Amino acid sequence: MLSAASCATRSGKLHRRDTVSIDLDSIRARGKLIALTDFNSTNYFLYRGEPMGFQYEMLQALSKHLGVGIEIVTENRIDKAIDMLHTGRADILAMNLAVTPPREKEIRFTEPISQTRHVLVQRKPDGWNEISAGEVENSLIREPSGLKGRTIYVQEHSSHAWYLRSLTKETGRAFSVKEFPFESEELIQLVDNGAIELAVCDEDIALVNSTYYPAIDVNTPLGPVHEVSWGVRKTHSDQLLAAIDEWIVSFRKTNTYALLYAKYFRNPRSGAIAKSNYFTLTTGRISPYDDLIKTYSDTIGWDWRLLASLICQESRFNPHVRSRVGAYGLMQIMPRTGKNFGIDITSSPGNNIYAGVKYINWLHSIFDPKIPDVHERVRFILAAYNAGPGHILDAMNLAAKFGYDPLVWKDNVEKWLQKKSESKYYSDSSVKNGYFRGIESVAFVNEILERYEHYRNIVSENKYAISSSGTANWPGRRQF
Repeated sequence: MLSAASCATRSGKLHRRDTVSIDLDSIRARGKLIALTDFNSTNYFLYRGEPMGFQYEMLQALSKHLGVGIEIVTENRIDKAIDMLHTGRADILAMNLAVTPPREKEIRFTEPISQTRHVLVQRKPDGWNEISAGEVENSLIREPSGLKGRTIYVQEHSSHAWYLRSLTKETGRAFSVKEFPFESEELIQLVDNGAIELAVCDEDIALVNSTYYPAIDVNTPLGPVHEVSWGVRKTHSDQLLAAIDEWIVSFRKTNTYALLYAKYFRNPRSGAIAKSNYFTLTTGRISPYDDLIKTYSDTIGWDWRLLASLICQESRFNPHVRSRVGAYGLMQIMPRTGKNFGIDITSSPGNNIYAGVKYINWLHSIFDPKIPDVHERVRFILAAYNAGPGHILDAMNLAAKFGYDPLVWKDNVEKWLQKKSESKYYSDSSVKNGYFRGIESVAFVNEILERYEHYRNIVSENKYAISSSGTANWPGRRQF
């Protein structure tokens, strides 16, 4: 039985059928564009606890242009990514997609976002750095004729497979193409360690990876330069595609785009970043304090990645930072707060985190009985961590008094927290704690939760490994 996302053609082949139709107005009404990208060392990754990447920054610029927020979901398998697009899990595929005839039957392509070409990835001979350049060159394949009888590995469902099979038909040179469910960067690593002999990937990705793996050679092009684009559903409105196309054409002419491309594809620091202990794609680590964060997050029943995002927001993982008002350390705890819990917050990073989670535990004791929904409760507790519980309780009272939902943060209590900077409201009889400038606390909550989503996209919940998707649940609430 066929799924709702596919249908049988007369030839018996299966083609996906879109199950969702959406237009730009719907996206604006929703308030966010949902973009699917792949995580790797150029498109989307974490470094020192912060999201980075060419596709990530392109999407940030697009969302700003459209006047909407951005939600990023991840999938590194191209076939699954296209399925997610068709079934409405994403509005756009923000990946380096080569325009091929088979893909044009499945999706609509945007204007090109960049250019690249197929290149052969091969390993230099053993001892390559101790022999002459001429000897190295003579050992490498430089013409398609050298592929005869060889096996070439490519990412499954990639344009490389389609192109190589076309090449064999055009040239009559017989070689084998094997598709693996691995991203190009994984195939490059397999070539480097000798597990496979040859692979093909995009030149821009290959050049970046050659800075990590000096023993590989990526200087044999297989075909001309071609353009790569993003993709949208066939059922998307012309309005949406036109808006994206107009922005891409304009943005590619800017210095901002040129600097962005250079940052990720021509940056001599790329190798150092990828070899860092805090390049999360290879180490699974967010910070030097992950083990402590995992230990203490268990005491409050939080996903450790949420606590890590809070700590990143407060201190950027600097254990010695002190604010102008005296808050100290990873979790920016006030000394008197630490003393209330009998903890010297300056004695060690562990004690600082311990005091922070003690404070979060205390906030739970205030808000758990009041806010039954765990999603909402997290937002209220984060806001209270920044503003203090009194101001949050005041904002809840104002929300209730003026006809808003006091148990919902977004567009309800967050609005009234910001109104506490107006005398009309901070002087209201329902307010017990006076004036407060709430805009910083609202931004504090939003930025922590946005970063947390990036952490969920890339980092495993429970161990040092890469997550294949961002499907982890919100943090639950266990007993203390």
